[in-house]
Amino acid sequence: MTMQYFGPTKLDAALIPEIARKWGTPVYLHDQAYIENSCDQLLNMPNAYGLHVRYAMKANSDRTVLRVVTNKGLDLDCSSINEAARAFAAGIPYGRMMLTTQEVPAGEERTELEEMIRAGLKYNVCSMTQFQLIADFAKSINLDLSIRVHPGATGGGESATRDTGSEYSCFGVHLNDVPKVKDMADKLGLRFTQVHVHIGSGGDPEKWRENIDRELGFVRTYFPDATTVSFGGGLKVARMPGEKQADIASLGAYAKQRIEEFKAVTGRELQMEIEPGTFVVANSGHIVTRIIDKKLTNELNFLIVDGGMELLTRPLLYGSEHPIAIVRQDGTLLSSEYDQTPTASLKSFGVVGRCCESGDSVRLDNDGNIVPVMIAEPEIGDFVVIGGTGAYSESMSPENYNSHRKPGAVMKTRSGELVLIRKKQSREQIVQNELDVKL
Repeated sequence: MTMQYFGPTKLDAALIPEIARKWGTPVYLHDQAYIENSCDQLLNMPNAYGLHVRYAMKANSDRTVLRVVTNKGLDLDCSSINEAARAFAAGIPYGRMMLTTQEVPAGEERTELEEMIRAGLKYNVCSMTQFQLIADFAKSINLDLSIRVHPGATGGGESATRDTGSEYSCFGVHLNDVPKVKDMADKLGLRFTQVHVHIGSGGDPEKWRENIDRELGFVRTYFPDATTVSFGGGLKVARMPGEKQADIASLGAYAKQRIEEFKAVTGRELQMEIEPGTFVVANSGHIVTRIIDKKLTNELNFLIVDGGMELLTRPLLYGSEHPIAIVRQDGTLLSSEYDQTPTASLKSFGVVGRCCESGDSVRLDNDGNIVPVMIAEPEIGDFVVIGGTGAYSESMSPENYNSHRKPGAVMKTRSGELVLIRKKQSREQIVQNELDVKL
């Protein structure tokens, strides 16, 4: 029986016990064809005078994922010097990266940053302090810069914790400070050839459109040298049934129209840039867990699985929902929450992990209480497969909480082959940096 998720992705339920036999559980599972299809959608987004797509690698930084994405033609947006170094170690040149970071590197890190920039890394100025510290170096090598602007308006994140454009967000040079930074740059003869605004992740597409208008307005006012305008990422995906995914064609058409209107008024042609992460990989991923215990109580029935918040923190951190599928040990699909099949004979279960934490559940309400999931009743040893986990799961989860080990990751290749792309962390690796101090 076939288990289907998210548009073109189809996962044969028979693969689940096979994966578990080969590599154990819990384990992350990725789909190369889905990632490549997402890249194609983005690269075909309507545009006026050119489109440059960067992948926000913080969504999933695994080297195999990075290679799949960059082989499709996407470049990278890095959120730290370590991310840039990690991508370089995966074989991706610095000339295909832009660094957009809260860091203010000093000492060895500053030296490393300068070496990366000399090798082609594009630097995105995100604060007045960053500009002041990079200005002399930029002048000495005749370096054009990018600038991230905080628009000083309501952001567009799906939740407060993913909102990067509101008054509660500190990302970018605030619009009020842009004239000061621009004046300093002019005096030094430095140019900002790219302007960047990212207002949040997974929010209302209408906010994305409003950001286009707002950004083009201050590009016209403050940045005569800009040749590229980045509208950020945050394109919403539909993880759960009933959720509406961002319409790439519609958003691209709107941006195209506005950029063409900008040219009609100014005579300037702007290349568009976007930097999605979630859209590229979120729905390419699953987490395969095994049911290790069942507890039936008067209040709530529980399934305890062998991977929870240490693999996927989004429900606890954001209140996010992920679809659940139940697969028998023989590979039979019992129920799929995404496809809403079957609809009869379902039972209510709270799906929880192994961590000593009351919030260790795949579904929580706004108060942090466990929300039961309606599924076909499984047995101990069956599998719970959690969908929509390709982004911001393994890259951001506290995998060593309770000293659990980071699981391995498997990719289903374009040809259908299953390959291990990351080994399970060993117990020795958990403690390898601890020092044996004699007290």
